[in-house]
Amino acid sequence: MKLLLKTILIAAVSGQVLRAAPASTSPLSQIGVSGGSSLSLPMQIALSLTLMVLLPAAIMSITPFLRITIVLHFLRQALGTQGTPSNQVLVGLSLFLSILILQPVLVDVYHNAWEPMDQGKISASQAFDEGAKPLKTFLARFAREKDVKLFVEIAHAPAPRNSADLTLPVLIPAYILSELKTGFQIGAMLFLPFLVIDLVVASVTVSIGMVQLPPVMLSAPFKILVFVLVDGWNLVVGSLVKSFY
Repeated sequence: MKLLLKTILIAAVSGQVLRAAPASTSPLSQIGVSGGSSLSLPMQIALSLTLMVLLPAAIMSITPFLRITIVLHFLRQALGTQGTPSNQVLVGLSLFLSILILQPVLVDVYHNAWEPMDQGKISASQAFDEGAKPLKTFLARFAREKDVKLFVEIAHAPAPRNSADLTLPVLIPAYILSELKTGFQIGAMLFLPFLVIDLVVASVTVSIGMVQLPPVMLSAPFKILVFVLVDGWNLVVGSLVKSFY
């Protein structure tokens, strides 16, 4: 994760250097990696493109996107509407909700890391360290202590005194495990009222001997009707967003 963010920052700085460099200056002499070592331009481009492949996985794993998509998937399964809403709609809703929730974190990263680096006040490595602080604070808020302890032991890292001592290689998997558990807990709670409707409809159909139609087909309209009457989308999305504050 650190290498990915660092490469993105280096690529941005490299583009600005190339635009500002005179024609007689070799691009290779203008581009360097912090730490004293330098890479050629084709190597940096190849490295940047390779690591950019990991960016979608990072967005899906270390943002609220993970919890939101799990809950919305469980909701669709509980409603029994098969592919409605479609995966594209659920992913789009999850993405925009994640941006909304992460907006304060992104603003802090921009002001504390990107702006000083863009003005030449700090290096790319220092910009990463400054930008990682708001992200670590966000991850530490939702990572369970049990999961953090597990990955501290796996990494053979010293016991942290507080959340600021935790590193991203420990915080990220701990956050993912915690969000998976939270998402499944919320999804199970969403299933219960719809399960009651399924049981009631199944009991009625069996008692009157109506076995030609599956109970699921009969209960689906009732579940959708109840969900619409209580303004379910507003309740679910509102509760999801509030769970991050």
